[in-house]
Amino acid sequence: MKKRDILDFVQNLYTEEQVFELEHAIDYATAKHKGQKRKSGESYIIHPLAVAFNLIEWGMDIDTVLAGVLHDTVEDTDASLEEIENLFGRDVAFLVDGVTKVSQARAGMRDLDSYLPQTKDNLSKLLIAVGQDVRVIIIKLADRLHNMSTLQHMPIDKQQKISRETLEVFAPMADRLGMGRVRMQMEEMAFSYLDPTEFKRLQALMRKRLGRSTRKLGIVRTEVERELAKHGFDFEINGRVKSIYSLHKKLVKVGGNIDDIYDLMALRVIVATKEDCYRALGILHAMYQPMIARIKDYIAVPKPNGYQSLHTTVITPNKQIVEFQIRTHEMHDYAESGLAASFHYHEQKSTKNYTKKKRGNGGLPAELQWITQLQDVATRLRDGEEISEDQLTIDLFGNRIFVYSPKGDIYNLPEGAFPLDFAYLVHSDIGKHANGFRVNGNIHAFDKPLSNGDVVEVITRKLAQPKKAWLDLVKTSHAKSKLRMQLKQLGIVEGISHAAAIIRDKASRKK
Repeated sequence: MKKRDILDFVQNLYTEEQVFELEHAIDYATAKHKGQKRKSGESYIIHPLAVAFNLIEWGMDIDTVLAGVLHDTVEDTDASLEEIENLFGRDVAFLVDGVTKVSQARAGMRDLDSYLPQTKDNLSKLLIAVGQDVRVIIIKLADRLHNMSTLQHMPIDKQQKISRETLEVFAPMADRLGMGRVRMQMEEMAFSYLDPTEFKRLQALMRKRLGRSTRKLGIVRTEVERELAKHGFDFEINGRVKSIYSLHKKLVKVGGNIDDIYDLMALRVIVATKEDCYRALGILHAMYQPMIARIKDYIAVPKPNGYQSLHTTVITPNKQIVEFQIRTHEMHDYAESGLAASFHYHEQKSTKNYTKKKRGNGGLPAELQWITQLQDVATRLRDGEEISEDQLTIDLFGNRIFVYSPKGDIYNLPEGAFPLDFAYLVHSDIGKHANGFRVNGNIHAFDKPLSNGDVVEVITRKLAQPKKAWLDLVKTSHAKSKLRMQLKQLGIVEGISHAAAIIRDKASRKK
């Protein structure tokens, strides 16, 4: 990727003034990185230009693209943040500083088996940088994506470490941001380095299977195109092939039998409106026999990362099993690029839209509430609070669920969260006075985890008080923090802390 290629590409994407700023940033970064080489032997500037191009393709705002060009200047050259702020503005300098902090935090990751930073200081830098502006992590994803594509030039031990970190940290983060295409690209490249033998075996197995299925699928596609056109749809249909890493994970679940996997190939139907999605689903079910258990409505109830689509699997008259995904163009763009796509679809692209500290429908959409939770964690770290890695693993990298308040507000929690986690997420006072729970209209035990789609009602009593036993009935670090604070105010946990300190002191003397 060269300077002229990028500037030609962006002519119709940004204003004339913004294109001029981009050219200035490229010239500045080129001068600063002069003489530096990558492991491949190429000039270093190739990398920041590739990062910027990824961000442009994802539809990011100009400040993010400028920060992508400049993201390594402060860490790897004599450039200063003050100089970048003077030349390109405070927002760009803020983003470059955030990316630099994430890079410094990664330096604290000690070994292959541990993917979270090992010190509170490094962890704090990572969380604060990401929590304050989610664009920081989007730049980091663009950076990691290009580094993975050139990983062959690194030593084998570095290939393994970077691939493990990509698979366990950056791909899940891309998924959390709804960036499905980026997640898949990262997973594929990382898996090819971590288990090259299995990767090649599955690649060959997939080729063999697809060779037999492609022609039959083409016939189904033609039939569906003809029927949708007859009903006056504005549509397009394309094929989707399952990724090698997704196949690997699915095979582990089904005991290694590829015959139990029905979605090696799927047909994706993209239509104009949400109503058309449901009309198209009806037409497919009129044409073919649906497998009822495999119909999934992710439009009415999106996945926790915001993904929306209708999924159905049908059996054709010649007994072929075919999966369909039906979505609008906007849903498709979000499925591919996630939060990055929303920068394109929303006119206001300022940080405030994505990091407003409000709950439920009043602030961030449910799929982005984890950003607010990041900010909470970062604030508590700044205040010197101890937070375990277990809590962070659960809160930031685990699977998520959506639950609803009786009023229909949506809340995003980690999988396995308890009713008290919901209560404290709504408000710490509601958690404090919780006396019971109704889930989907039925009484629900304190120690029974919530499920995706549950409607949760908290039954409160003014006289109810938090109990020490509740510490085992909350999973999120947010709820644990609020509960500990309340127990401390009631004088319940100080004795525990004091006793623990005495035991630790005695143990250290014995040594």
